[in-house]
Amino acid sequence: MNAPFGRGTGGGATGGGFAESQAPAPGEARATYTGDLHAWAREQAAQLRAGRVAEADALNTAEEPDDVAGAQYDKMESALRVLLTHMLKWDHQPERRGRSWEATIRTQRKLVARVLRKNPSLKASLEEATDEAWDDARSDASGETDLPLASFPEANPYDTRRSKS
Repeated sequence: MNAPFGRGTGGGATGGGFAESQAPAPGEARATYTGDLHAWAREQAAQLRAGRVAEADALNTAEEPDDVAGAQYDKMESALRVLLTHMLKWDHQPERRGRSWEATIRTQRKLVARVLRKNPSLKASLEEATDEAWDDARSDASGETDLPLASFPEANPYDTRRSKS
């Protein structure tokens, strides 16, 4: 059996699938952007490294940096959501505070700081990402604590600078 993350043959770090990809030879079938994104991306990278720019799928290749930028923003927003959810739980259920919540708050603060350190231009989007994460964090905290949504402030009371330190 060759299940994901299993011990079967033909996969994993040494059994194939992670080897250096090569672009198809002329006339061979090519992976498509909408069909197999992973194979397509590997082919595009191989073509560009080989200097075969004219053969690359320029339109879709040009979209990928935007997708990468969006993924970094989403990573920051997701960490803010988890951080804010746990800060709300910490503040609204002091009797349930524990090391797990404290560790989650610490970990998510570090993650936000790391994303910002690796992507300094995202600092300009921190307030926007925090605002987007806030409503979800309120809802998540309400669901996880069984407290009514109205128990949590509509406006974010936390200092954004504190969230990343």
